[in-house]
Amino acid sequence: MARANRRLSRRARYSAYVDGPDPLAPPVDLSEALEAIGQDVMAGSSAESAMREFLRRGGRDQTGLDELARRVAERRRELTNRHHLDGTLQEIKELLDRAVLAERKQLARDVQMDEGDRALAQMQLDNLPASPAAAVSELNQYPWRSDEARREFEKIKDLLGRELLDQRFAGIKQALHDADDTDRAALQEMLRDLNALLDAHRRGEDTDQQFDDFMARHGEYFPEQPRNVEELLDSLAQRAAAAQRMRNSMTAEQRRELDELASQAFGSPDLMDALAQMDDHLRSLRPGEDWSGSERMDGENGLGLGDGTGVFQDLADLDALADQLAQSYQGSELDDLDLDKLARQLGADAVVDARTLQRLERDLRSTGALRRDSDGRLALTPKAMRQLGKEILRAVAETMSGRQGGHEVRRSGAAGELSGATREWAFGDTEPWDVTRTVTNALTRRAAAGGGVGPAVSIEIGDVEVQETEARTQACVALLVDTSFSMAMEGRWVPMKRTTLALHTLVTSRFRGDDLQLIGFGRSAAVMPVEELVGLDAKWEKGTNLHHALLLANRHFRKHPNAQPVLMIVTDGEPTSHLEPDGQVYFDYPPDPMTIAISVRELDASARLGARTTFFRLGDDPGLARFVDGMARRVGGTVVAPEVDDLSAAVIGSYLDSRRNGALGAWTADDWLR
Repeated sequence: MARANRRLSRRARYSAYVDGPDPLAPPVDLSEALEAIGQDVMAGSSAESAMREFLRRGGRDQTGLDELARRVAERRRELTNRHHLDGTLQEIKELLDRAVLAERKQLARDVQMDEGDRALAQMQLDNLPASPAAAVSELNQYPWRSDEARREFEKIKDLLGRELLDQRFAGIKQALHDADDTDRAALQEMLRDLNALLDAHRRGEDTDQQFDDFMARHGEYFPEQPRNVEELLDSLAQRAAAAQRMRNSMTAEQRRELDELASQAFGSPDLMDALAQMDDHLRSLRPGEDWSGSERMDGENGLGLGDGTGVFQDLADLDALADQLAQSYQGSELDDLDLDKLARQLGADAVVDARTLQRLERDLRSTGALRRDSDGRLALTPKAMRQLGKEILRAVAETMSGRQGGHEVRRSGAAGELSGATREWAFGDTEPWDVTRTVTNALTRRAAAGGGVGPAVSIEIGDVEVQETEARTQACVALLVDTSFSMAMEGRWVPMKRTTLALHTLVTSRFRGDDLQLIGFGRSAAVMPVEELVGLDAKWEKGTNLHHALLLANRHFRKHPNAQPVLMIVTDGEPTSHLEPDGQVYFDYPPDPMTIAISVRELDASARLGARTTFFRLGDDPGLARFVDGMARRVGGTVVAPEVDDLSAAVIGSYLDSRRNGALGAWTADDWLR
């Protein structure tokens, strides 16, 4: 048995995991993404566009799509700026010059040669055309005296044949180095069979057997090993289209020279005829390829026909990657990104970044952070809203603790009735244990670890839950937030939403006995769920209807007669509209005295209900300052004029202060953040 195990271990092989996402990859941290997406949603973006924006920007430690796209563009510029397209013509000219020079040396050395013949040969060499194609054509019938010169001249025809084939079949140029007549005959046979297969496919008469027979005879020319004729077509058409784009990018003179030279490839026009026939088939079968594009190539490195075609394929890959990274087409997802092309063009590090972004997008869609609403649009889920609210609340708590010279303060033995809620024990807690929850956690943990049920229960720190206590009276809270267009115009829109979400998170997580109502007021007012208010778009709508908002707040207070009413009003303008008895909205600016009067009357009603009132005045408008100061004095309320970035801390602090009068103990930022 031991020997068998050793044999098995020797046969084991390890390699990169390629079948889908890496199962051992660490989980993606969604908190930064959700915070950024939430910020954009609160600023008026859709959840879909906010997610796209984060994926484009990336995070603190995560490369985004924009950076990958920049590297793609830089790679493209590098290719176009480095190369020029007459490499093959230059190589032919160099071979031609070497052949002529060797022949001149031979003529000078040959003392037995007739002087008339020598003079005629030298005159023919002296008067060769400047065009390489014309010179090669003229020298086809020249009686070479130098064996070296003849070999150099024959290399021109061999080079042309290999370059033309390398344009259509990648890597064949090296394979055909020093090819003999047998090799050339095998190539001609492959091209005949290939054109027959393509022609049959174009007529719809090809069969799987015909393709299999073709690959059995000529598979060595296709190292990518296509599995069917469609894959063969894709590979051939992409390279042929790149060759055509390279030709389109040449000057008219370069094209003319190459056309004249091409007929002499391998010493006959047969190769060019077969390739022209193949190109016709490919154009017909793959019209969607880019056969008409061109590039400006003016670098210093000359490209041969085969290498140039490879560069143009690289450019096509880079263009495709740029489109995929832009994510601008309908239904685009990062899973559409071609990682093989990305690896070829930018390397393995870029693939790692892309895979992380793919997992991030996939997790955002699949882990409950985003969902489709009734209209089919992507939206933040309540789970995502809670997580975003916690992050905002944590930032607010740190701000408040810092201003107070805050340190870790916990309630020691907080008195009060049990709230019915439990939470995980933390260092410093003195609340009573919830024994049932603690034991259940221990049993569940042991069962998950594969342990059986025994007479003893082993309890670990993570199992312990404590009972929360109500160290306060119940509060009935109304947060009135100004949603007029001036809030957005003056940069107060997002801070207002952050404040709303922070207070909602605090109340629903730490003060569950309190009842919070969110009321937005512009030209008219409405009670809004937190999701609606956070996703609210700014509208150009005149009017600040504080009267309507106070009506809704007082209705909320009357529904909770045994709770302490807490009224908080966030606004940057005086009341300019009110509700008429028939329900219509009246608007006037400057504020109509009637609007002011009935707003004051409704605020008096809040005071009679016992509401503790706080105004949060945004901006430096003198009229607004006079109005809110007078209103606050009238009902014994307070006015806070925070900087816009401090609005959340101001509202949270005011809420806690309002509750503190009825609490059995003082609460700090550390208490409600635990």
